Amino acid sequence: MSNAMKGLEESRLGIGFETGYILGMGEEIDWMSTAAAAEHLGITNRTLYRFIDEGQIAAYKFGRVIRLQRVDVNSFIEASRVQPGTMSHLYPDVASSGD
Repeated sequence: MSNAMKGLEESRLGIGFETGYILGMGEEIDWMSTAAAAEHLGITNRTLYRFIDEGQIAAYKFGRVIRLQRVDVNSFIEASRVQPGTMSHLYPDVASSGD
């Protein structure tokens, strides 16, 4: 494939940081700041940074700026869903009074 054809193909697929498109899908990436992501999750920035550092949520660093993709934040929310029957340790049975 010639360089001209390759350039046209890349243009058609929406490749490149400037376009903000995902390779081949033609959908824009919805970037969130750490402040917006923390607010969306209902947590502090410090907690978000800990989640990022622990690898629990994906983040991207562009120079000094950290950004998250909204789809990753929403995936993190879904993965954090509590399964029924896993919370009983938080409300132990009260001992019967022996009446």
